[in-house]
Amino acid sequence: MAKARAIIKRLKAVRNVRKITRTMELVATARFKKAMDRAVEAAAYTRKISEIVSDLSDVISGESESFSHPLLQKREKEKKSILLVVTSNRGLCGGYNGGVLRLAQQRIRQAAADKIGLDVEVSGKRGIGFFKFQKLRTTATYTHFEDKPTYEQVNELASRFVASFVSGEIDRLDVAYTKFESMARQKATIETLLPIGKLEGPAAKKTGPKVEYEFLPSPKEILEEIVPASFKARLFKCLLDAAVSEQIARMVAMKSATENADDMIRSIRAQYNRARQSQITSELSEIIGGAAALE
Repeated sequence: MAKARAIIKRLKAVRNVRKITRTMELVATARFKKAMDRAVEAAAYTRKISEIVSDLSDVISGESESFSHPLLQKREKEKKSILLVVTSNRGLCGGYNGGVLRLAQQRIRQAAADKIGLDVEVSGKRGIGFFKFQKLRTTATYTHFEDKPTYEQVNELASRFVASFVSGEIDRLDVAYTKFESMARQKATIETLLPIGKLEGPAAKKTGPKVEYEFLPSPKEILEEIVPASFKARLFKCLLDAAVSEQIARMVAMKSATENADDMIRSIRAQYNRARQSQITSELSEIIGGAAALE
C-alpha cells in the first residue's frame, strides 16, 4: 500500500506542475497577441519613415544638393562602440536568452581581438545575471522594458546614444536581440544601428508610381529631423521584436512542458494501476492461503 500511496503523491505533484505550465502558456499567449499588435504597428511606422527618407534623398540628389548628417557618417577608425544586449526579465522561455548571449560573447571577443573599446549595456535580469556570473563588466543595466516597452522609455535611451555618437564619444552602436520574422521563425541577431549608413529604405525598391511631395521647410531641414527619428524608430522596433519573440518562446516552452506533464501523468497512472493490481493479487493470495491453512 505504501508504494501505491507514493505513486499517488507523485501523480498529484505532476498534475499541479501541469496546471502551472498550462496557465503560463495561456498568459504568454495573451501577452503575445498584445505585443504582436504593437510590433506590427511599429513595423509599419518604421517602414513609412524609411520610405519618406528615401524619397527625400532622391529629391536632394535630383537637385544636385549634398546632404550630410552626423548619424549617417561612418568613422574612418572605430575606437569605441556600445553593445546593447536585450534579454528577458523572467525565465521559462526555452533558449530565447541563450542565442542572444552567445552572439554577445562573440562580439565582445571580436572587439577585444580588434582592440576596440566596447561598453556593454544589458536589458533584462537574465542577461544581467549571466554577465555577473561570467564576471564580464557592464556599463549600464535596465530592467524596466518588460514585454511592453514604451516609446518614451526608448526615446530617453536613444537620445543618449545619439548624443554620444554625435559628440564622438562612440563610433558605433550594435543591438543584440531576437528578431521577429514570423510565428515560426525568430532569429537571434546583432544589428548595427549607428551609423545609419545610406539614405535608403524600402521605398528605393518600389516599382509603383513615384510619390510627389511639397516640402515646407526644405527637404534638407526635414531630413535633419527625420534621420534621428528613423534611428529611434529602429531601436524601438528592436525592443518590440524582442518582446514578441520572448512571448513566443515562452508559449512554446510551456506548451512543451504541459505535453511532457501529460505524458508523465499517463505513465504514472499505468504504474499506479500495476502497483494496485499487484497489491490486490498479493492480498487475495494471503486470503486464499489463510483459508487453506484453516481446513
